[in-house]
Amino acid sequence: MLSAQPAVRPIRPLRRSLHPLHALLMAFPVALFPSALLSDVTYVKTAQIQWTNFSAWLITGALLFGGFALLWSAIVTWAAREPMERRHNGVVTVLLALAWIAGLFNAFQHSHDGWASVGTMGVVLSVLSTILALAAGWVGHSQGRVLAVEAGR
Repeated sequence: MLSAQPAVRPIRPLRRSLHPLHALLMAFPVALFPSALLSDVTYVKTAQIQWTNFSAWLITGALLFGGFALLWSAIVTWAAREPMERRHNGVVTVLLALAWIAGLFNAFQHSHDGWASVGTMGVVLSVLSTILALAAGWVGHSQGRVLAVEAGR
């Protein structure tokens, strides 16, 4: 018996989603950079030095795991066979690299003396690294979609 619905096949090949370990590694900078931003904002509002210590540790954790995520992303980009997949992974790699660099400068800023560690520059660097990490996570996890389909017989 014939089916009433035509067969559907993808026009473009499906891109694979992130490897589970890569997704796990990317979760750290995506969670820790915004947490550092929140603790920076809390420090600015309360002036309690302990919040700068929290920020410094959160940034350090984001840099540690973000470095491994960046390494994984660079290898996946280099090993990609299709240009579309290489371009997509390249965007993730560039965003992760920029977030890591902004986070490194942020860690240097937070290593200053307690009262001078956050300030305007620390908050700006936290905002920048947060935006870049969230963008990398968004782009990285958006690759498992079907881009276009056509009906065939």
